[in-house]
Amino acid sequence: MTWGMLELVSDADLLLAGARDDKSAFGALFARHEKYLYAVALRTTGDPEDAADALQDAYLSIMRTAVGFRADASVQCWMHRIVVNAAFDRIRRRKHHDTRPLPESDDALPDHGEDDFTDTVDLRLSIGRALDVLPADQRAAIIAIDFEGRSVGETARALGVAPGTVKSRCHRGRHKLALVLGHLRELD
Repeated sequence: MTWGMLELVSDADLLLAGARDDKSAFGALFARHEKYLYAVALRTTGDPEDAADALQDAYLSIMRTAVGFRADASVQCWMHRIVVNAAFDRIRRRKHHDTRPLPESDDALPDHGEDDFTDTVDLRLSIGRALDVLPADQRAAIIAIDFEGRSVGETARALGVAPGTVKSRCHRGRHKLALVLGHLRELD
């Protein structure tokens, strides 16, 4: 089927058509949400390659499970949950198989010329490492609320938990982050 006036077709209609074996409907749905879903995967995994792999895994899962979509949340929230779960799977796999080649020389390091971005890079690395120490459920809640600016209700629907659970995960996660990042206060 061709999808004329695609902006007038709802996500639910595209998902339903995809579930009925219309691959172009899935293509249109994924294209509509690709940037957002990739950003979710990247924020969750912290690695562009893992994010891309998680997104591909999520797309396959969405295509396999589209028939069972119950419409108790928006299609975007449903896909968000699948992407987060796929990203968590990637993180778990990476912990068991994490290897990175070392650069052969210092020439492989970026040259920023006269501009010194060291403080910014150090801060981002500190925050990224701090997020890595959090359990996956706390990290997902904090990323959704504090980095993506989602509401507690949206986050609860996306993660499939109660709003109170999101609040407690954020509270516990922020407490751990404050302990891990406490050294940054001393620099001010």
